[in-house]
Amino acid sequence: MKPKKLLIKILLWASIIIVDIFIFLFLGLLQMQYDDFYDESKGEYWSLASMNMQEKIFFLALQFWQILNIIGIICIVIYIGRKIYKRKKTLNS
Repeated sequence: MKPKKLLIKILLWASIIIVDIFIFLFLGLLQMQYDDFYDESKGEYWSLASMNMQEKIFFLALQFWQILNIIGIICIVIYIGRKIYKRKKTLNS
């Protein structure tokens, strides 16, 4: 692989990781409002019943983002596994 192509791939993956971390931080900061203003009379801590609509949206968005990250990690592991398998298969042939 050419050095220029490798650098572009590294920069692409680094930018994806940085954006992913930024979104996690952003959603986490949005949820701090719930933690700061939690009222025991509304229900159990971190239950959807104790949240207002905005807090529910932030909470569900974070859960959705975590599911997307898990799916992405599984896809990356499968992709890397296939590349290793193909490389070993061609070396053994």
